[in-house]
Amino acid sequence: MQMPEDPLLTAATHSLTYPDEFLQQLLGVELRNAEFLEQALGVRLSARGEALFLDGDEEAVAACRDIVDQILKLYQAGIRIGAGDLRTACALRAEGYRGELLEFYREARIQCAHGRVVFPKGLNQGRYLRAIRENDVVFGIGPAGTGKTYLAVAMAVAALKEKRVKRIILTRPAVEVGEKLGFLPGDIAEKVNPYLRPLYDALFDLMEADRVYKSLETGILEIAPIAFMRGRTLNDSFIILDEAQNTTIDQMKMFLTRLGFNSKTVITGDVTQIDIDPARKSGLVDAAEVLRSVQGLAFVTFTERDVVRHPLVQEIIRAYDRASGR
Repeated sequence: MQMPEDPLLTAATHSLTYPDEFLQQLLGVELRNAEFLEQALGVRLSARGEALFLDGDEEAVAACRDIVDQILKLYQAGIRIGAGDLRTACALRAEGYRGELLEFYREARIQCAHGRVVFPKGLNQGRYLRAIRENDVVFGIGPAGTGKTYLAVAMAVAALKEKRVKRIILTRPAVEVGEKLGFLPGDIAEKVNPYLRPLYDALFDLMEADRVYKSLETGILEIAPIAFMRGRTLNDSFIILDEAQNTTIDQMKMFLTRLGFNSKTVITGDVTQIDIDPARKSGLVDAAEVLRSVQGLAFVTFTERDVVRHPLVQEIIRAYDRASGR
């Protein structure tokens, strides 16, 4: 990364003019965003004042210019630019999306509590959100870090905010990951809370803390271990079943038949991380086979390309997949 002096500019360097404040947001703190674009697109970026300089082959420069112009439209719409926006723009381009990034954001955005807005970070996340909006039951299947749980919680919070549902129900099987935790003291919520930590993390990111606690006290937000769902009918609710790969077939069937009127259910899981007895078939795997042809249900499958955590996570997932022969 070089901030250009005139002797460094070549005949192949393209000079573009943008607002100075936009360029500061685009390039990022200590030019980290610029470094990401350089690595992702194979160009050299530099800036001086309101001038942005692009150096590279014509195709790479054209791709970079298109992405910068797309990001500029976000900025002009009042969206503060971050590294995530650049990653989303590059991911969409790599996936073949040639529409406007701003329109993609507008169509799929989730308006949560206290002005918090969540945007999808790729085509698959956009498909996932569309599936949740259009279907009463949605399965999100794929590796950790693809946003399955976070986006489901964001949709639930938005539905509650807009009074489309009266409560949010969070559930998952209480199965340890490779270790036995032994006896856990406390009531039902206290016993299952350690297993629901990822859902709580998402909730506290999307809602004010005092509202989360108040919702728990009033029952608007409910913690319901899957073993305690039997016999219930859940109306006017947004229900999220997380870590569904660790359900049994009977548990999955029981859970799916709890759906009541004016309710949505999102089931998330990673079929490569099943922690139940290998002799028992995963309820998520079974459901994916049995329910594919049922109208009104949707399945969205994520891969390591959809991981939105640290880039190294993608490489870790690929390495484990290669080692296991998948």
